[in-house]
Amino acid sequence: MFIRKSRPWELPEREATPESVYLNRRAFLGASAGLIAGAAAMPTMAHAAPSSHSLYPVPRNESFTLDRPITNEQVATSYNNFYEFGSHKQISGDAQKLKIDPWKVTIDGMVEQKIEIDAHDLIRKMPLEERLYRHRCVEAWSMAVPWSGFPLKALVDMARPLGSAKYLRMETFVDTSVASGQRAFWYPWPYVDGLRLDEAQNDLAFIATGMYGKPIPKQNGAPLRLAVPWKYGFKHVKSIVRFHFTDEMPKSFWM
Repeated sequence: MFIRKSRPWELPEREATPESVYLNRRAFLGASAGLIAGAAAMPTMAHAAPSSHSLYPVPRNESFTLDRPITNEQVATSYNNFYEFGSHKQISGDAQKLKIDPWKVTIDGMVEQKIEIDAHDLIRKMPLEERLYRHRCVEAWSMAVPWSGFPLKALVDMARPLGSAKYLRMETFVDTSVASGQRAFWYPWPYVDGLRLDEAQNDLAFIATGMYGKPIPKQNGAPLRLAVPWKYGFKHVKSIVRFHFTDEMPKSFWM
């Protein structure tokens, strides 16, 4: 019996390039070069995680109820404070300039390992639910809001703070090109506030990512804001970019 072994450089006939393609190779190479040049001319796109918007509405946690009607959505999304965009209440239009996608979140300080994560990725990792909370302002007005989001304790658990950590400091963004209020001299931006670690792990402490069954609007603190119903609204840090665990009390402007 004759046994023939193929040499490494030999190819079967079925893998040979068709004659018509070979004869037109110059046209093919020219077209490929054009595609490559076009791709090189395209701008580099910033990384953005898959949107979390499809997650809403989320299930309501019936353990959190109110003794009053829910505030009209139009009122809650148009009458609010966000000093980064001005000290008046009509900031909803200006707040639309805020670029929230992508939105990088940093979790650092006295933790086992620093974490940098896109807001959409963070939201997808968290146990989302809807809660009815009363929102109170030191200016003597209040609202009843259906917040969507996750218990702040879930973020604390993910961060794995060291035993020596006593406080959670939260920090908002800085971008004077879109947030005209941050050009004001009266506050040392970025806006900072915090909670004792035991407060951050309280069942009521909540990170809101949505409201009224939809992603949270920019003027209400998208994509992540603190909601702690036992404290006045100025403690509710909006558009959070950093969660910092520390053993020092956060130096808030209002404290």
